[in-house]
Amino acid sequence: MNYTTALNLAPGKAICYSGFREGQRPGGVVPSYEEIKEDLFMLHNNWQYLRLYDCDPHAETVLEVIEKEKLNFKIMLGAYIVAEANNYGCPWGGTYAEEQLEKNKLINLKQIQKLIDLANKYPDIICCLSAGNEACVDWTDHYVPVQNVIEYVRMIKREAKQPVTFCENYLPWLDKLKDLVEEVDFISIHTYPVWEYKRIHEAMEYTKQNYYAVADTYPNKPVVITEAGWTTFSNGKGICPSNVNEEFQRIYFNDLVDWSEEAHILTFVFEAFDESWKGSNEALEPEKHWGLFTVDRKPKKVMQELLGN
Repeated sequence: MNYTTALNLAPGKAICYSGFREGQRPGGVVPSYEEIKEDLFMLHNNWQYLRLYDCDPHAETVLEVIEKEKLNFKIMLGAYIVAEANNYGCPWGGTYAEEQLEKNKLINLKQIQKLIDLANKYPDIICCLSAGNEACVDWTDHYVPVQNVIEYVRMIKREAKQPVTFCENYLPWLDKLKDLVEEVDFISIHTYPVWEYKRIHEAMEYTKQNYYAVADTYPNKPVVITEAGWTTFSNGKGICPSNVNEEFQRIYFNDLVDWSEEAHILTFVFEAFDESWKGSNEALEPEKHWGLFTVDRKPKKVMQELLGN
């Protein structure tokens, strides 16, 4: 189903944006108004849609910059919900004391309410809402039971007018999230061929398989890709270093954008800028290197091409 008619969104290019620079991180030092303004001026000629993950001070500043500088962005705003149940299958630790899990439920309720409040404050900028991110997949460290996510979706839909989704890896949508499909206005999937050991020549076909596996299962529900990308470095843990570099990122990006436009699929490229706070302390940790720009805002090969450098 075409997102432009189903969700009343104009066709446009989309990218995930998180503006944390060197020495900054969620819950710590956050980007200033001027830093975010610099980022958004770098992005506004090439993208019309931005995805934000959290209703935190960073997101509030992004919305403020867009409004005050009169930038032509539409925002997918997410609530970042934290663990409400233990996930013993998480390789890096998804277990918590019961007391903490109860506190987390209150944190999540506040986060959902903040999402609603911002959606109502910026109705002309925020075009759609997400009730969470990767909180139901088997490996997550912030596991939230599907029924709880359904309740959050219902809360949002009662109090905000924008279309509502939940962002998750493509695989859980095929079975685990079937009940959630009935509740959301559209399905949001993540597809990462490089994390599933695909080489660059296999990557685009695999992304298409991931997308159509979900879209064909739910033909009456629009499906959006809210994350797809290619990292440029790896320390060898989970991704073979020889399978990632700036040239492969350029190839995957161009193929992804071309196909998305031809097939009329809204696809948020992951991501605008490298984020050095992510993952382990190892410099080549792949989580740090998905940006089309480095953390110090230098364009990688794909952006050099787009910018005509």
